[in-house]
Amino acid sequence: QVQLVESGGGLVQAGGSLRLSCVASGRIFNLNDMSWHRQAPGKQRELVAGITVGGSPNYADSVKGRFIVTRDNAKKAVYLQMNSLKPEDTAVYYCVVDITYSDETGTPVSMKEYWGQGTQVTVSS
Repeated sequence: QVQLVESGGGLVQAGGSLRLSCVASGRIFNLNDMSWHRQAPGKQRELVAGITVGGSPNYADSVKGRFIVTRDNAKKAVYLQMNSLKPEDTAVYYCVVDITYSDETGTPVSMKEYWGQGTQVTVSS
């Protein structure tokens, strides 16, 4: 009933920039915390950046000063602006959103964590 669709990944040279987008749709009553995670080949999935419902961001040490996470509640979207990209940023990036979903009448049912399908980011040296 709820979907997250990501876009914006691709191939970029080291030092370049990319902007990832994630848009939620479906029976959404409320969007809560939103975040971006990534998983590189052979590595564990890690939290990259998050933003609370109040708009407070937090970042992994590895991306502080280079990445910026923002949200647009009206568009039901979360974004990740990635600057000064490095080869070690190469990974599949996933958006994760805690969503209070509703039934067909619009009544809130429960909160659940939803994951996007993932988008590949490749940074060449």
